[in-house]
Amino acid sequence: MKKYLFIATAGLLLAGCTGVRTLSTGLENEAFLEFVGDTKKYADEVAVVVDDNSTFTASVGKEHIDRPKGKVYAISTGKHTISVSYKNQVVYQKQIFVAAQETKKIILP
Repeated sequence: MKKYLFIATAGLLLAGCTGVRTLSTGLENEAFLEFVGDTKKYADEVAVVVDDNSTFTASVGKEHIDRPKGKVYAISTGKHTISVSYKNQVVYQKQIFVAAQETKKIILP
């Protein structure tokens, strides 16, 4: 009887061992842009060009002290030239550097 009890206990202990599992993750290799300005002046979306090859439209939000971020747009990390146009007129153009998971606030005049 002791033999069967020992085998059953050993079987339960071995069945419960799954080993050690680890998971290692890093920061995603992307950064974010947030566009802030007078929402009455920029009622429509603005056209954004990144490095003269990537174009998208973005909405402009108000500057909120109590809320850290408005709508953000993902770009790759590193050095980029950002050009923002509204109704076919360039309102912002600058070279920026963004690190992984950084949110760069673009303040439109």
